[in-house]
Amino acid sequence: MAKDHLVRFGVSMPEDLIRLFDEKIAANGYENRSEAIRDLVRKSLLEPEQLRPEQLVAGTIVLVYDHHAGDLTRELTSLQHDYHHDIISTMHVHLNHSQCLELIIVKGLYGRLTELHDRLRIHKGVTYAELSVTCVMEE
Repeated sequence: MAKDHLVRFGVSMPEDLIRLFDEKIAANGYENRSEAIRDLVRKSLLEPEQLRPEQLVAGTIVLVYDHHAGDLTRELTSLQHDYHHDIISTMHVHLNHSQCLELIIVKGLYGRLTELHDRLRIHKGVTYAELSVTCVMEE
């Protein structure tokens, strides 16, 4: 893979803000401001309003639900089968007697994955549902 061409640019900040930023990046192990700023820019580009429905992404859907809630377990499994081309893997963890945590690893078009997330989270008994993604570079 070819190395990206770097472009230099200047940024002006109030002294107090840059001091706080330097403290934060040092605490997080960054060697310089450029690395930290690149990570901030990458993160901002992954905000949901920045992603296009046709963009290829990979990530996770984390669910917490009450497995005693009606036919919820069967409904969630059936729904996941509808999206089997987008689901790479799942992990199921019993948090306690009633609660389950499910980690669903996904890869696909952002619009389709948000649709899956929305369809999972609306079920009665699902107490938490979060989709987290990153961009995938097409080769």
